[in-house]
Amino acid sequence: MIDLHCHILHGIDDGAQTIEDSLHMAKQAVSEGIHTIVATPHHQNGKYINEKNEIVQQVERLNTYLLQENIPLTILPGQESRIYGEIIKDYQNGKILTLNQTGKYLFIELPSSQVPKFTEKLVYDIQSEGLTPIIVHPERNGRLIEDPDILYNLVNKGVLTQITASSLTGRFGKKIKKFSMDLIEANLTHMIASDAHNLSGRNFYMQEASEWVASEYGMDTLYMFYENAEAVIKGYVCFQDTPHQVKKKKFLGIF
Repeated sequence: MIDLHCHILHGIDDGAQTIEDSLHMAKQAVSEGIHTIVATPHHQNGKYINEKNEIVQQVERLNTYLLQENIPLTILPGQESRIYGEIIKDYQNGKILTLNQTGKYLFIELPSSQVPKFTEKLVYDIQSEGLTPIIVHPERNGRLIEDPDILYNLVNKGVLTQITASSLTGRFGKKIKKFSMDLIEANLTHMIASDAHNLSGRNFYMQEASEWVASEYGMDTLYMFYENAEAVIKGYVCFQDTPHQVKKKKFLGIF
């Protein structure tokens, strides 16, 4: 498996804090069948700033440690940027990192409870640079849960999304698990990743989520998620089925 979203680089955000933490996470990843991880530290989220060059150096150092410890895992460079108005300028100035430096895919994180008004315009600007934005964990965004048509409109314009393994396993609650299922059924998400931060509350759960997807939606859906993850790190085109609007619940009653 390929894990596109993981906070395994130590000491630079709220993920691994020490090199020992990173190595323990690496061993857990391997035990779940993960052979490649894209390290995606937070950037411009109001607390952490992790620019391209520093991330690339950190990834090189961690890969050296993994070789020394004989852990069969490869780390690739990535970045989880909170959406902000200067992202295009910073990309042009070499501060923003595409996933595995292919110049193709860019992770975008929305605030947890809202979708900024400039999102659609910024998505267009990102696409105008030849990049495909991937919105991370949309299933955990309060505004999108309230109004999934916002996400439908973005996906309909070519945006990709990535849901979190632990959302599918129910660790963020029933509401988020249900919305994750809605997104899969409406073709509004295209890949699964761990968003792992540690081995306690924010573990990988990729194997468990994969088994759940296979049992609920079949192997074709699971392989689509796997193949899209591989396409992302190689800079290839991802598979996108025709998106649909999430079906609204109908409430019956006497008023």
